[in-house]
Amino acid sequence: QVQLVESGGGLVQPGESLRLSCTASGIIVGIYTMCWYRQAPGKQRELVASITSGRSTNYADSVKGRFTISKDNVKNTVYLQMNSLKPEDTAVYYCNTVRGSPSGWGQGTQVTVSS
Repeated sequence: QVQLVESGGGLVQPGESLRLSCTASGIIVGIYTMCWYRQAPGKQRELVASITSGRSTNYADSVKGRFTISKDNVKNTVYLQMNSLKPEDTAVYYCNTVRGSPSGWGQGTQVTVSS
């Protein structure tokens, strides 16, 4: 049973930063490609960033240059540093494997960017 718990979300103003954390159980972050996804109201869930076992990364065009995905294999945790946040970044953020393990979908963490 894969269990991923997201945390770190909150309400911030445009231009501010936030760091999200994803603590994993039932899966070893160090040997899987891990991702951050987000889902805004009325929209489909989208892939935001990914990081392979070898630490190769990829980002959605909308967040390139602003977001950075990283991981700590010892802590079995994945992070998403979000800088220069925009209102359009508002969404519930989730972490999971690149294939979206069914049991890996947790509660997510809400990120709201508003003035």
